[in-house]
Amino acid sequence: MLNFEFKNPTKIIFGKGQIAKLSAEIPAGSKVMLLYGGGSIKSNGVYDQVIQALNNHEVIEFGGIPANPEYRILLQALEIIRSKEISFLLAVGGGSVIDGVKFLSSAALYEGKEPWDILAKSIRTEKGMPFGTVLTLPATGSEMNSGAVISRAETKEKLSMGGPGLFPVFSIMDPEVVRSIPTRQIANGIVDAYSHVLEQYMTYPAGALLQDRIAESILQTLVEIAPRIMKDPADYIAASNFMWSCTMALNGLIQKGVPTDWAVHAMAHELTALYGIDHARTLAIITPGHFLYNFDRKKDKLAQYAERIWNVSEGTTEEKAMAAIEKTEAFFHSLGIETKLSKYTSSFEDTANIIANRFTERGWTKLGEHKDLGPDQVKEIVEMSY
Repeated sequence: MLNFEFKNPTKIIFGKGQIAKLSAEIPAGSKVMLLYGGGSIKSNGVYDQVIQALNNHEVIEFGGIPANPEYRILLQALEIIRSKEISFLLAVGGGSVIDGVKFLSSAALYEGKEPWDILAKSIRTEKGMPFGTVLTLPATGSEMNSGAVISRAETKEKLSMGGPGLFPVFSIMDPEVVRSIPTRQIANGIVDAYSHVLEQYMTYPAGALLQDRIAESILQTLVEIAPRIMKDPADYIAASNFMWSCTMALNGLIQKGVPTDWAVHAMAHELTALYGIDHARTLAIITPGHFLYNFDRKKDKLAQYAERIWNVSEGTTEEKAMAAIEKTEAFFHSLGIETKLSKYTSSFEDTANIIANRFTERGWTKLGEHKDLGPDQVKEIVEMSY
């Protein structure tokens, strides 16, 4: 097991009716900006619960944060934060809204001239404006971590940011909100969380036995509840396990003491930036080819995964490892998610070159758990996704 340090200061308030506790978590006298997405919270009852809970606070609303939080729109919110002297941010939504609020938390205290530099120059956020979340769409785990991903349409970029100053102060998680989520978004959430676990688990054995078992338990839970939650989003047991699995998949715990990959995410973000494909679906596109390209280096962990998640008990290490890739792809397909780029766009032929060139320009030459995947290898992996 590798050396590690672990600290997660986010307070989780989980369960039915917990939105009512919101006001007690925000300091008295705070001037609150309430941020949300396309307005679904006004049709599913969450907005009314939040407004009622905040009746003793001054609240300024900002809606319209898109599915991939857009820099240009976030700048509009940033201007209001500064002009209205906002002191606390509240994200009500899924990972995109929460990520957008994390950017605003950082940008509100950033002293540079161009807030995009926080992302472009990988500036670590040590202190941000305090914020909390009310989670409405389980998927990204952003409600209990300090990372975010922001898009910029004018340059077709999607970049990440983070730092210890970007943990939510609290996150309220009521699984009853899942009943109103479209099945497409539920499928995306399952694949997103599943892929988060794979990025931290599918590397090579490092003697971190407990970390492996925790990661595997999240994968097993997602596989078990997937058909239930897809069939009936109002199934509270399935919804609560779905929501908590998504959080546990990326709250920092399972990455401690183990090598991690994240090359799949690096490539997948480019597909969203170029073509607007849902984030989870870009992960499903890249994952099989990435595992096949790195088969020899990942086969021991792939075989373990095949045995423990998919009950593959016969065959050589190589045969089990290949079965693991096949079953992962079949799992994605069972959720209605295609795993080839050509299923999403007819303009895919030059994609590998575009992404490889971008990685070259950024100096991204040390991806993956071995820190040795560069633009040439990325080009081949993306081509395998066509």
